[in-house]
Amino acid sequence: MSRQNIYYWKCDRPAAFHGTHARGVPDTQIAQQLRESLQQHFSARNVDLSAGAGQGNHLTWNATIDGVSMFIRVENGPEKDGHLAIESAIIDQVRGTGVPTPRVHGCDATRTRVPFAWQALERINAPDLNHWFKQGTLDVPRIAFNIGSAVATWQSLSFAGFGPFDDSLRGYHSTYADYFHLRLEQHLTFLVDRGFLATAQRQDIISEIENHRALLDLKTGCFVHKDLALWNILGSENRIAAFIDFDDSICGDPMDDLSLLACFHDADFLRRSFEGYQSVRALPSEHLRRFWLHLLRNMIVKSVIRVGAGYFDRDDGFFLIGSGSSGSSLREMTLEKLFGALEELRSL
Repeated sequence: MSRQNIYYWKCDRPAAFHGTHARGVPDTQIAQQLRESLQQHFSARNVDLSAGAGQGNHLTWNATIDGVSMFIRVENGPEKDGHLAIESAIIDQVRGTGVPTPRVHGCDATRTRVPFAWQALERINAPDLNHWFKQGTLDVPRIAFNIGSAVATWQSLSFAGFGPFDDSLRGYHSTYADYFHLRLEQHLTFLVDRGFLATAQRQDIISEIENHRALLDLKTGCFVHKDLALWNILGSENRIAAFIDFDDSICGDPMDDLSLLACFHDADFLRRSFEGYQSVRALPSEHLRRFWLHLLRNMIVKSVIRVGAGYFDRDDGFFLIGSGSSGSSLREMTLEKLFGALEELRSL
C-alpha cells in the first residue's frame, strides 16, 4: 500500500497501533513459512530460528542461515505494506554516508511466496543504548555528541519531494507544509476525544503552528530518521555500533531529528547533541524556532500513540518508562514536553 496519506505509520496505518501491544510468542505458522522462505531465498541448507528481542511493531527472530547470523523483521499487518523493501534501500544509503547501520542480507516484501514481508539484517551483538541508559551506565555526553554528529552526517542525503518515500525513494508530497499538516487535525481531535487535551488547548496548538507556517516553506529537504531514540541505536556504554529502524524515515526539516531526541531527554543531552551536529555542519537558519515547532508536532504524534496503545497503563518494564517510574509519570512527562514546546514557540 502507499504511504502517501501517512504522517506516522504506527498511528496512521489503517490497522492503527497494530504491533504496539504485547504480542507474545511469534506465531509458529509464520515461523515455519519464514524458515521455508529464507531457505529458498538464500538457497540455504540450514535455517535455525529463535525469538528475537525487538520492541517495535515488527515480529522479530534471530536466525542462523548456513552459519551466518542474521536478525529477521516481519511485517504481517493486514495492510500488506511492502515498505521494508524501501527501508532496506534507505539503510544502504545511510551507511554510504559513513553512519553505521546493519547490512541488509535480503528482503522480500512482495508477499508472493508468503503472506507477510520480511527483512534479513546483519545481527549486531550489542543491546540498544536504552539498556545502558536505564541502568545508569551510559556515557551520555559522549553518546549524545555522537548522535548529533550522525544526524548532521546523514543530512548529506537529499531527495526529491517531502515526507515518506515511495518505491523510487522520492517523497510523496510536493511541499513540506503538506506533509507537516498531514493528519494534524485528526491527531488533535483524537487527543481531545480521549480526554488528553482540552478543546481550548487544541485551538492554541493549531494557532501557534499557523503563526510559524513560513518555517515550513522548504525548497529542498534532507534525510530524517523520524524515530530517533536510544532504543533504535545499538552499542556499548560509550560507543555506537549501529543505528536501526528506518521504517518511518522521510525527507524533511534538518531540525526534526534533534527535536525527536528532545521528546525523551533533558537540556544537557540536547546541548551535547547540538555540539555534535555543529562539529559536522552549521545549524540552519531559525534553528530554534524550527526545533520547537517540530518538537510540538512530534509530541502530538507521541501522545496519539501513547494514548491509543495504552502506554500510560504500563510499568517500568516497558522500554519507554524509566526505572522506578510508572505509566502515570510517562503521561505527565508527555504533557510537560508538549506544552513546553508550545510555550517556547510563543516566547520566540
